[in-house]
Amino acid sequence: MQSMIGTLISSKTRIKLLLKFFLNSNTTAYLRSLQSEFGDSSNGIRLELNKLEKAGMLSSSLQGNKKIFQANVQHPLFNEIHNILLKHIGLDIVVENVVERLGDVNKVYLVGEFSKGLDSQVIDLIFIGGIDKAYLVKLIDKVEGLINRKVRYLIYQKAEFEKIDWNTFKPEPLLLWSRT
Repeated sequence: MQSMIGTLISSKTRIKLLLKFFLNSNTTAYLRSLQSEFGDSSNGIRLELNKLEKAGMLSSSLQGNKKIFQANVQHPLFNEIHNILLKHIGLDIVVENVVERLGDVNKVYLVGEFSKGLDSQVIDLIFIGGIDKAYLVKLIDKVEGLINRKVRYLIYQKAEFEKIDWNTFKPEPLLLWSRT
């Protein structure tokens, strides 16, 4: 069965680029790194990068002889594309069915492959707050059946949150949810 995104966007390379840059807007990449990461031809990737840059969806800068691309968060469709991608991978269901039912959750971050903009069968999350682990396991079991992906998690108490070395995460973790 073809995914919702695959039905809307026929270019597999464009889908990979949207996931790469629009899931986590902190992600940056250059052509050769994308070629080795995706396993696609540099010409096909270059064409898609140029289309997305011309449309204003990506911005670029030169670092030495490398043209570095990043999502243009000022683009009027950035938030909509970001939300569609969250739905595509099932994170909207994780937030609705897990985070909002756990109680004393302060923040939830996306890390791992998805934070790098790579598709994966595993969603890696960091929960901050006082969380009932037994209840979390039950909720995650239910959600995994709904989204057909595994969910892996770390839990930090509020006091531990200040001690996390965020520099060990590349790119910077994506804040998915925060108690306002």
